[in-house]
Amino acid sequence: MNAVATVFLYILTFLAMYVEVFFLVTFFEKRKEIVSHADDNPNRIYPNVTIIVPCWNEEKTVSGTVDSLLSLDYPKNALHIILVDDGSTDSTWAVLKTFENIPNISVYHKDNGGKHTAMNYGISVTKTEFIGCLDADSHVSSTALKRMIPYFDNPKVMSVSPSIIVDNPKTIIEWAQKAEYQLSVYIKKMLGLVGGIHVTPGPFSIYRMKVFRDLGDYKYAHKTEDMEIAYRMQVNGYKIEQCHDALVYTKAPRTAYALYKQRLRWIYGFINNTIDYRRVIMRSEYGTFALFTIPAGIVSIFSAMYLFSFMVYSLFSFVYDKFLRIEAVGKLWVGKPTFDLFFIDTHAFVFITIILYGLVLTSLFLGSKLANGKMKFTVGMIYYILIYSVIAPLWLLKALWKTVTRKEVAWR
Repeated sequence: MNAVATVFLYILTFLAMYVEVFFLVTFFEKRKEIVSHADDNPNRIYPNVTIIVPCWNEEKTVSGTVDSLLSLDYPKNALHIILVDDGSTDSTWAVLKTFENIPNISVYHKDNGGKHTAMNYGISVTKTEFIGCLDADSHVSSTALKRMIPYFDNPKVMSVSPSIIVDNPKTIIEWAQKAEYQLSVYIKKMLGLVGGIHVTPGPFSIYRMKVFRDLGDYKYAHKTEDMEIAYRMQVNGYKIEQCHDALVYTKAPRTAYALYKQRLRWIYGFINNTIDYRRVIMRSEYGTFALFTIPAGIVSIFSAMYLFSFMVYSLFSFVYDKFLRIEAVGKLWVGKPTFDLFFIDTHAFVFITIILYGLVLTSLFLGSKLANGKMKFTVGMIYYILIYSVIAPLWLLKALWKTVTRKEVAWR
């Protein structure tokens, strides 16, 4: 590898380590602030909250979603549920109509226009001070809303996002995602503590209605409207918190290809929303969001692709070297293969890589601690490191290609 490539590799690796260390230092510095906000004070007056459930062809999952909302430990007279069928072509509308006689549920049907239009329809008929969304393939823990609402005691807080967990993983791909989602709990909590959250996910983020009155409705936003609204809030100085112990369970893609399609859309959305808001990058008036979160995301994309290229190059070089050896002497080894410590690679980059993966594992354990209340090793952590190291660069490259060629990604 030439000198320029080596220097570039070290720079990207250093930046990746910097991000990991930043999160770790934030954790230890602010660990006393990572507490539950559950408030069982019987005299507490809980505000009225509306939860919108946008649906498109969710006949198999939406009943469980609505049932979980009805099971929330929250005053029933303060909880309002709006179900919006966005022009489904299956039996979703028939399923939704089975809930229309429940007093705190309203059911609506509209022509298909995409999730953001279904959300905007729900917003247009909402009259409460607080509003949230729950995707129709997810369900909430009974204590989630009670744990999130106390964050709004701070009048500066405009949105609170929950911790999303993979529900009942069975395949290797799902177990890898379970570890990844727990890692996300840790990362988002750290970003919340420093004011750098860049996405308020569809599964059960709660907002003050002031957000939509002041900033407008959801936008199409490259099929990632939950990311764009967070960008818009950050740019306008609206504070976003993350509630690590408000758990939402979601269905994860079961196959590698389904995971690839989902993450392609997510990364494409990140790249293109960042392009749309490029004017704020590295401008101090926009805080951690502009100085750290977005630059870290950009660095992670290029680091992943470069490291992947480095691994492919190394593998090709190894195979080519063995091919030449076989061609020269007719066998891979001359004499009996032996092990000797002398042949262990002691280049600095090897040790740096070990440290980097050690930091990733530490983050995975801390994510498990925040999501489950205890640090617990799972085989999903190994699956995550192995699988994502191989396939993540593929959706990163495709997302960049789609962006350069101005082609949109498919939702499903």
